[in-house]
Amino acid sequence: MPKNKYWLVLLLGVLYLSCDTNQVFDEYQTVPNKWHKDSVIAFKVTPPDSLKNYNLFVNLRNTSAYKYSNLFLIVEMEYPNGKTAKDTLEYTMAKPNGEFLGTGFSDIKENKLWYKGYENPFVFNESGEYTIKIQQAMRENGHVDGVEELEGITDIGFRIEQANTK
Repeated sequence: MPKNKYWLVLLLGVLYLSCDTNQVFDEYQTVPNKWHKDSVIAFKVTPPDSLKNYNLFVNLRNTSAYKYSNLFLIVEMEYPNGKTAKDTLEYTMAKPNGEFLGTGFSDIKENKLWYKGYENPFVFNESGEYTIKIQQAMRENGHVDGVEELEGITDIGFRIEQANTK
């Protein structure tokens, strides 16, 4: 096989593997230095179909500067008709030995955390624009006030995937 064909086969293989057919929405926002407890990360989403089933995820990237084994988030979804659903969620970020969960070979770990759809697929039953707001809600043991500035979180994302129906 000529040298050019090797490159073509390699390129096609990479393109094939990088295709993500379930992805409907996937966007990140960078957290500058530290994530302040009053800082809200917002995503505006217009789902393509109000009848299909979806899985919703909060994605985040953290570094070794993150000093906790868990993460508390307040996630709020504003529906097009004005209704709001607000959840306080806890995620495990590290194993008992302190090793971070998530994917990545470097200092940065990427985590794909379930928001909605893990028990029953989520349906965007209203047409129009939804707003998803994400805020950190970390507290240290024995302290009433929240962690003012959370270190080690570099990016917050929101992802929507078509649910696999069986």
